[in-house]
Amino acid sequence: MLLEFEKRVADFIKANELFGSAERVLLAVSGGADSTALLYAMRGLKAKGVFDAELLCAHMNHQLRGTQADLDEDFVLAQAAELKLAITTKRLDVRGFAGRNKLSIETAARKLRIKSLLQIARAGDCKVVATAHQKNDNAETVLQRLVRGTGFRGLGGIWPVRVFADDIRFVRPLLCVRRDEIIEYLQKRNLKWRQDHTNADCTYRRNYIRHRLLPALQQDCTVSVVEQLSELARSARGFYSLVCSRADKVWPELADCAGEKIALDSKMFLAQSQPVRVELIRRSLTSIGSGERDITQHHYEMILQLAEQDVGGRKIELPGAFVVGAEYGKLIFARPQKSEIRSQKTEVRNLSSVLCPLSSVVLEVPGRTRFGRYLIEATILDTGCSPQDTLRRMLDTRRKTKSRIENRESRIQFVEKFDLDKLKLPLVVRFREAGDRFIPLGLRAEKKIGKFLTAAKVPHGVRRKLLVVADSEKIIWVWPVRLSEQTRITGETRKILQLQITGVPIQAE
Repeated sequence: MLLEFEKRVADFIKANELFGSAERVLLAVSGGADSTALLYAMRGLKAKGVFDAELLCAHMNHQLRGTQADLDEDFVLAQAAELKLAITTKRLDVRGFAGRNKLSIETAARKLRIKSLLQIARAGDCKVVATAHQKNDNAETVLQRLVRGTGFRGLGGIWPVRVFADDIRFVRPLLCVRRDEIIEYLQKRNLKWRQDHTNADCTYRRNYIRHRLLPALQQDCTVSVVEQLSELARSARGFYSLVCSRADKVWPELADCAGEKIALDSKMFLAQSQPVRVELIRRSLTSIGSGERDITQHHYEMILQLAEQDVGGRKIELPGAFVVGAEYGKLIFARPQKSEIRSQKTEVRNLSSVLCPLSSVVLEVPGRTRFGRYLIEATILDTGCSPQDTLRRMLDTRRKTKSRIENRESRIQFVEKFDLDKLKLPLVVRFREAGDRFIPLGLRAEKKIGKFLTAAKVPHGVRRKLLVVADSEKIIWVWPVRLSEQTRITGETRKILQLQITGVPIQAE
């Protein structure tokens, strides 16, 4: 007999046609509570004839938690053996991938996980991959996107079905249940699961939303915030489906996809409702290869304004050197020209060669290090004064630093202090690179340096001469603008590292 939990999951699978006619379904199992519930619920539903597909398992070892990650892998292997299910395990070099591609650990893990699951699915001839996302995950995703800024598509949160390459579908059978219901189900069946201590680390944005923001919202609500956000996501997905339906109808007549450009008929484009226009812009951008991550609401507003003004010859430059222009009654989306890319790379290379012939230099700690025209002096301070006094001095230094930038002094000396125990030596100094991210002082979430500089209204003349100081894991200082929240001095600080950078004047524009 099926438990109530399993009945709800079965109804959700049927209502959303998650498995369809698939002969094999790959279950992504981490060993945590959610994926353990997915594993046993799917095994139970198959045994009761709810679906006929063969079940296979996959486990990704991210190698981020040492022996704990290995114990997770052993735990999942034992579960699969107990249920007599075939399983494939894979070890992922998340840290190395994140470093090589200038990604956060979260983003790197997600990209590698999806790529590996697709590979395993192809090898096992699986057209469906089931993941353990549930209602709380969905609510957290909606909040995260609201904070970042989003439209109806983003408000849809986590969709029950997402189609990837080769028509492999990722499905989420547990989107109909909350985290507390999953725990209750596991306890009723006397099932064990693995705990990941990093899920409590609120320096990660999603964990902050999960442990701080959502509970704070729930305190002032008499109804479940998770349920309300899940319902909002469901409604947004329904609305977005209608928008897509309209866009599908007009796209063949509206869009000319010849060559490496997308040209939209301006008159027909402007005849559509605002949500449909936004979707047409999104499709045009993705069609020319522009990623959506760096495209903000401001970019969409500029493109919409360009279409409404219908002034020939005007162009808008987007992140990644993509261009949108108005010309002869057309709204044209174009990929970056190779000459433009070469020109940008040459400009950056020439700037770097003028300011510093080296790509990066390891700092002497303590000691003095020369980096091109810059001199970096590292000092380990005597902690004779209290951490609170040091913190006040640090804030005074930052105010003076800002004054120096604004006053364009002829000789610049910038000093910052860091909690030495929070650093992973060695330290390196280098110029800023595309995709660099850090957690700015005063914030809890990681941000791209470019976006942070724009929000902080840092002059372009300063941006071109920024230095980045990093330890072996993270960026600790974007000189001369902001240090990282992760290494700030607190009342618990006992060892302090002072870095002083002296260099040529920075001309603000």
